[in-house]
Amino acid sequence: MNTPLSAALPATPRPALHPQTNADLHCHSTVSDGTLAPEALAERAKANGVELWALTDHDEVGGQQRALEAARAIGLPYLTGVEISVTFAGKVVHIVGLGFDHHDPRIVQGLRETRGGRGARAREMAEGLARVGIPGAYEGALKYAGNPELISRTHFARFLVESGHCGDVPEVFRRFLTEGKPGFVPHRWAALGDAVLWITGAGGLAVIAHPGRYGFTPTEEYALITEFMAHGGRGIEVVTGSHTTADAVQYTATALEFDLLASRGSDFHSPEESRVDIGQLDEHLSGKLKPVWNALEHRIHWPD
Repeated sequence: MNTPLSAALPATPRPALHPQTNADLHCHSTVSDGTLAPEALAERAKANGVELWALTDHDEVGGQQRALEAARAIGLPYLTGVEISVTFAGKVVHIVGLGFDHHDPRIVQGLRETRGGRGARAREMAEGLARVGIPGAYEGALKYAGNPELISRTHFARFLVESGHCGDVPEVFRRFLTEGKPGFVPHRWAALGDAVLWITGAGGLAVIAHPGRYGFTPTEEYALITEFMAHGGRGIEVVTGSHTTADAVQYTATALEFDLLASRGSDFHSPEESRVDIGQLDEHLSGKLKPVWNALEHRIHWPD
């Protein structure tokens, strides 16, 4: 009697997930402001030893199916992801969503509305740059973005480097794209509560991205965390590309204090621009923390 092939082959063992897992749950593709396609990112993550991956494009889930299929094809466990821009205390704060249904109409529509103001904002940024002698910035940035709904400061920065106005992307931001500079235009993003609701309503888990970047006072940070948790947010990035070792220590303590799940991700955008390559973070989560991936095992897309 012939044994069916499916019965003859053992199931692929699932890797053990623990605080030292090389998870990279924060990175960007060409679908938002990265320079690699989702498929190329999957290959790079696998080559760099990533054991659990999430693509988290800005305010966009259009690359999720491509990323999921690419990860599955190379045996890389995958979590759906997104990074949502919100306005809090007059600053732009980013909330990462993980493990949600990327077809859920509420998050798809919410993100579409959030992206809606990018085009008009970009034209205002270009006008500001034109006033200081840099014409054609909108068209130049759009060449990198492709879609006016997704155009961002990063795309303007790449144009200004390419056109010789600055030597690198950090210089562009310092001279032209931060508050008070010629190309800076504020944008009213989603409300914190809306972003968390879109994520959790689609079955996912919300995480405060790179908290060390915002420059909040202790009182402002406490307000952010407590409001985030009141809306149903449960996680915080502890180890990420823009955090120093001191930041990781600080937000380890914050996660323990507020009983938040801990996340980890490079925030990789480009081989030429990013401080840390995908999968190449030096630090792992402390064994004292509860990793976000342990709460999302049922949402991981495991290889066949």
